[in-house]
Amino acid sequence: MTAPFVIGVSGASAQQLAERSIQWLLKGGHSVHVIVSRGAHEVWRAERGIAVPVDPSQQHQFWRDHLDVQSGELICHRWDDQAAVVASGSVVTRGMVVVPCSMGTVGRLASGLAGDLLERSADVHLKEGRPLVIAPREMPWNLIHLRNLTTLAEAGARIAPPIPAWYTQPESLDDMLDFLVMRLFDGLGESLTEQNRWQGRRS
Repeated sequence: MTAPFVIGVSGASAQQLAERSIQWLLKGGHSVHVIVSRGAHEVWRAERGIAVPVDPSQQHQFWRDHLDVQSGELICHRWDDQAAVVASGSVVTRGMVVVPCSMGTVGRLASGLAGDLLERSADVHLKEGRPLVIAPREMPWNLIHLRNLTTLAEAGARIAPPIPAWYTQPESLDDMLDFLVMRLFDGLGESLTEQNRWQGRRS
């Protein structure tokens, strides 16, 4: 198994983006470490009535059942487990995607704070110079948001807000989600989904 991807899920709306990211990675046979923040657990429960288990083994089975995928390697971590393997800079990864990323998480990352495993792992990716993709999910952005995102970009993160495109002529929400996930992982050099890319002007 090659080096893993890390998926950090913070407490912002659009948790479906995280689900599709995990699903496509596992379908592709990749190794995936998943960190669901405390806030993300609450958002899933509030917005969708879904109780994502905190216990790693139970969460592992939840994802397998919920996403209906048995391929790939899946490792789940408690949001507060600062001793987890992905908290160490000596552990090599393909990169980390924080999706969706709340502006609270953006602010703490920009300030160098690491109050939970998600923030610690993201900080590790920055300090080790490994790919870190931030998918901020809030609008409009105020000046504080913009400055924090600029700080992260200057530190080496890739800022990739999940903005849909219409040239793919999506026919469903799933089509739109898959396009957004494809674009997120383009930032890690991974062609993940089977979405159509821009082919030039239509005649």
